[in-house]
Amino acid sequence: MGHIQDRWYRQAKDATTDQPLFNARGKPVLEKTELYGVGLRYKVRYLDPDGQERSKSFPDKQKKRAEDFLIEVESDKREGKYVDPRAGRVSFKTVAERWVDAQTFDYTTRERVKSRIANHLVPFFESKSIGAVKPSDVQTWLRWLQERQVSVNSRVLYFTHLVSVFSFAKEDKLIVTNPAQARSVTRPREDRAKVQPWSAKRARAVLLALPSRYRPSVQLPSGLGLRQGEVFGFSLDDVDRERNIVRVERQVRIVDNKLTFAPPKRGKTREVPIGAALLAELDEYAEMFPATSTTLPWAHPDGKPVTVNLLMVDLDGLPFRRGGFRLSVWRPAFTRAGITAPTRADGMHALRHLYASVLLDAGESIKALSAYLGHSDPGFTLRVYTHLLPTSHERTRKAVDGFFGSLRKGLGRDQAA
Repeated sequence: MGHIQDRWYRQAKDATTDQPLFNARGKPVLEKTELYGVGLRYKVRYLDPDGQERSKSFPDKQKKRAEDFLIEVESDKREGKYVDPRAGRVSFKTVAERWVDAQTFDYTTRERVKSRIANHLVPFFESKSIGAVKPSDVQTWLRWLQERQVSVNSRVLYFTHLVSVFSFAKEDKLIVTNPAQARSVTRPREDRAKVQPWSAKRARAVLLALPSRYRPSVQLPSGLGLRQGEVFGFSLDDVDRERNIVRVERQVRIVDNKLTFAPPKRGKTREVPIGAALLAELDEYAEMFPATSTTLPWAHPDGKPVTVNLLMVDLDGLPFRRGGFRLSVWRPAFTRAGITAPTRADGMHALRHLYASVLLDAGESIKALSAYLGHSDPGFTLRVYTHLLPTSHERTRKAVDGFFGSLRKGLGRDQAA
């Protein structure tokens, strides 16, 4: 059990017997120590859970605060919530880097998270220790991001990382509370703007504006719902021609600035139906531009080498990098197609939305669409595309009339009345 030391006063002792002195009411007689008036008066001394002596000092006239602190310390020790006050002196940057290193991300995700931490969290918090960050600092950081014109959805992502860093520190007993979860912090909210698929006319315009060797970049995402990395990693060897399906089982990713093959997003391989018309076009393309045998490491630069006959590669016979493709192929096609001021919504991902809208308009189920797109949850697919579900008042009226007609069928006049 800890105790409180009064550094300014001590109990007086009898000069002859050296016994403690008490007054007429039985209370100790106090005398000034050689430290009287120097430094803080009350020092709380206690043992931490590891048996190490710790202390904290309080000024004159604040003995009640010292007593409350000691009670809190002893309570936290019993409940396993004790945090060494010195533990929070480690820098925010150090803790953030330890958090990233402790995660089980895949290699590419790890690089992206490291980049976000380095560019959007550390520059603001690097001068502070993890224990010195207050809720007001978190709120100021959110304003700092806003003033730098960081999009709201990116702010949501960076805030999620910040919460996780502080949760990591709290669970490692570096801090007592998570300042990012304080009630005074206004958490950024995701802007769930409705996706707007391209029209078939727009997709055709871009398709025709592309050089022939790059046309699969429109055909594959709009015909199979592939992501950009999956387009770059596509091979006709992935087509099961007896079942008319495509096995989507890889993408091209960049790890440590090196090209690699990797599983699709979240490791979810899938099968997607392929139509005869699209397959015929891809076969025709392969006659014009034969597949390129490409060997890359799997998942990370030191991974096992994997060889794939890629359908579409760059002029050097290498898999595309996203940035290079956008600058050398995609944007010039927009210019030739007469599309001015393209936005982020005009990336290859827009063709996945087009694929989804075509399937929904044809009456395909959300569950099937979710599987074809490689989503982890049909509920997510529904939230993204619910506004694209076809509606028909006439179809509804006919369905209800048919139902009530079946109820009345066979009833006599008296029964119907």
